[in-house]
Amino acid sequence: MPCTTVLVGKKATNDNSTMISRTDDGFFDVKKLVVVEPKDQKRKYKSVISKVEIDLPEEPMRYTMCPSVDPAHGVWPATGINAANVGMTATETITSNPRVLAADPLVRYKKAEKRGEKDVPGGIGEEDICLLVLPYIHSAREGVERLGALLEKYGTYESNGIGFNDENEVWWLETIGGHHWMAKRVPDDAVVIAPNQFAMDSFDLDDAFGDRRDHLCSADLREFIADNNLDLNQNGAFNPRDVFGSHSDTDHIYNTPRAWFMGRYLTPYSHKWTGEGAEFTPESDNIPWCLVPDRKVAVEDVRYLVSGHYQGTDFDPYISRNTGKRGMYRSIGINRTGVTSICQIRSGVEDKVKGVEWICYGSTTFGAFLPVYTAVPKAPKYLSDVTLDVSTENYYWASRLIGALADHTYGNTVRFIERYQNAVMTEGRRIVAEYDKKYAETKDEKTLAEANEKLCEMAKSETVKCLNAVLFETSKDMKNGFNMSDN
Repeated sequence: MPCTTVLVGKKATNDNSTMISRTDDGFFDVKKLVVVEPKDQKRKYKSVISKVEIDLPEEPMRYTMCPSVDPAHGVWPATGINAANVGMTATETITSNPRVLAADPLVRYKKAEKRGEKDVPGGIGEEDICLLVLPYIHSAREGVERLGALLEKYGTYESNGIGFNDENEVWWLETIGGHHWMAKRVPDDAVVIAPNQFAMDSFDLDDAFGDRRDHLCSADLREFIADNNLDLNQNGAFNPRDVFGSHSDTDHIYNTPRAWFMGRYLTPYSHKWTGEGAEFTPESDNIPWCLVPDRKVAVEDVRYLVSGHYQGTDFDPYISRNTGKRGMYRSIGINRTGVTSICQIRSGVEDKVKGVEWICYGSTTFGAFLPVYTAVPKAPKYLSDVTLDVSTENYYWASRLIGALADHTYGNTVRFIERYQNAVMTEGRRIVAEYDKKYAETKDEKTLAEANEKLCEMAKSETVKCLNAVLFETSKDMKNGFNMSDN
């Protein structure tokens, strides 16, 4: 599924938290936030898409997820944080090339064509991965290891990137063909930007097959590369993006411009992104996988990155003048996003409040990010009671309505959107700070559920206020408007 991922190491943040974020860019998928208790988890899983059946461990943990409201094509949990304060995003669709896919084909479901034949199950994919991994892991590294083992055993029917974080570490895994994979620990002082391409641009194979401190991979990756003549690198450098990824003309319209926008925001001083002598352009294939930001990164910065539409450049689809370049690149904050989360695992607070999930429904350009505690038995109805029919009674549809209305009169409504986004984030931070202290004093988990209800009441009030303003402003620009003076 086309998406955009941002990963932030512990020392790169303003508060020593780790953060992973991904826009879930389906085709207007209706999403909700739910909490899954161990008693409600199956012990045998069957994929809707690939029909693969997998036995699951006996002792799952509670975790959050953002599944599709319509289960016709599977659960598609998207993202979540578990009871061990481990976050996960699944998945970033990435690119590959014919050399890799021919050497290790994707494992796709094959329906029997003749009488007497049996269907052949496929591998695992975005529909399944969170369900198969998140309830059973106690660290980001453990998430990589469990997913890697599943990929080697069952294979995958698509090329994907997956992020994991715990209190101290962030890891990124990318699949290679049907059964191979590699994963790298995000440097503590760095931010990773990954827009639908094979992202890693360096990898230490000696570490992966030695101490395994910061690099992990499938057991036979070296042999796989050598046996299939995959290594395109020269002068001893190993760039996995060149070996396993793509450099297509489509990438330069759809993928690399997003990396350019995010890199430009993170390092405006240490790298030159525009003008004569620019190190990187929107169509550069060598934009780094990770960057050390010029200043510390906060949740608000991650929100800005995953809401990007090339604001401040000639490529912004909402720019008022015709630059000749307006809207030529794929925005990050795209219209068809179902849900975006920022899984934040914090330090210096009580264990039960370390995991905070910032939720935004619909297009991130217009939506507001609402923080909620994840160590709760159920999610608030405003986030979880989402139907397939439009309603202003839940956060998903109210957010979608704001985006659809404001898009057409962006210049007149952007001020309402910015006020709305800032109001939800400001009051959200205040409520979280209040309940961090309250929980530290009481150790009562009921206070966290109380906090989430209070957060949702606030979000609903601010959302209705914004929807009122946007609807009124947009109504004034209807094509059938007509004014006649009474004088």
